[in-house]
Amino acid sequence: MERLRAAMRATEPDLWESLDLDAVMRQGRSLRRRRRAAAGGAVVLSAALVVVGVTVGVRFARPPGQLPPPAPAVSAPTTSAPVTSTPIPGTESRKPIGEVVSSGIRYGTEERVFYFVPVDLPAVPDVTIGLVAGRRLADGTLIADYLVNDVAGSDRRPGFHEIGYESSPAAPTYAPVPTFGYFVGPADGIIGTVDGRRVTARLARWSMDTDVVIFWFDPQTVKPGRRLDGISARDTQGRPL
Repeated sequence: MERLRAAMRATEPDLWESLDLDAVMRQGRSLRRRRRAAAGGAVVLSAALVVVGVTVGVRFARPPGQLPPPAPAVSAPTTSAPVTSTPIPGTESRKPIGEVVSSGIRYGTEERVFYFVPVDLPAVPDVTIGLVAGRRLADGTLIADYLVNDVAGSDRRPGFHEIGYESSPAAPTYAPVPTFGYFVGPADGIIGTVDGRRVTARLARWSMDTDVVIFWFDPQTVKPGRRLDGISARDTQGRPL
């Protein structure tokens, strides 16, 4: 809620002055209840998130019956991340831009992947891409779980951009979204801090712009609901960027 309010203040100041956000949320909950009753319990996306047309971080609902029986997540070895040779059309309305990054994290027959998609924020013309944490099914279909994008400035400014993470320890345990994001610059290593512990992220450069570095942390190391206390990027000499 607070991140939504901040995004609205930053990008829709005129709308923010006249909008009763609490009323929007109440109406959204009422609409969801009515639609669930009409559809026999089908999950729908809250209208509250589409009022503004701005995304900071959105976790997508999974379609009913989409998942196979639960299986434990298995972390990949800390080798460089492989990528697919060609973009794969997504199941959501936006297709990946560039190659889909394979994380090596698997949930049974599914694999965690990361990819960029186009976003359209008329009030912020220099933000045109968002980063998706998705899953690739055995048949190659992509399922989007979580999308993050900037809501101000430029999506290519040097440094860290929006970071996605599970907001609560009570988040779905079958396929928890790792803490992830992207950095623009010559990063050779990204180090996070959680409860005083240093944790190292895995990296992959975006095929469309090698200055853009996608990173993610092992969900077994950074548990769902645990936010980073700090994060830093280092160059090839180990110097902070």
